[in-house]
Amino acid sequence: MVTDFTPVASFAGGVLIGLSAVLMLLLEGRIAGISGIASRLLPPYRDAGFGGRAAFVAGLVGAPFLVAAVSDGPIVQTVSSNFALMVVAGLLVGFGSVWGSGCTSGHGVCGLARRSIRSLVATGVFMAAGFLTVFLMRHVIGG
Repeated sequence: MVTDFTPVASFAGGVLIGLSAVLMLLLEGRIAGISGIASRLLPPYRDAGFGGRAAFVAGLVGAPFLVAAVSDGPIVQTVSSNFALMVVAGLLVGFGSVWGSGCTSGHGVCGLARRSIRSLVATGVFMAAGFLTVFLMRHVIGG
């Protein structure tokens, strides 16, 4: 499997993620952890911040469509067609986010920026798990 090298797009994406995290902290006083934001859209949470959280998640979902609308072509994203694999992966990610008290954005972006030791450990663990998963899928399981 070949992966495209896109340093400009990757840098721009990183800048936008960092900017959104800073703006959320400055304007809302909250960490931009996606798992926490998304989970607080579900009951029993119905506080004043609900609209902002819904807008944040809508922006995450809608951004690729906006990019496709203003660019020359469609956004290509490869997702497995194996439904069982997707269900297991989703459950593992959800479990990991709850067990680790946060996700990649909360720990990897915001936590590291705050010099949190807990976030450093969490980021190291999920990065190692990601590296291992890619290695296994490309060289052992995926053939």
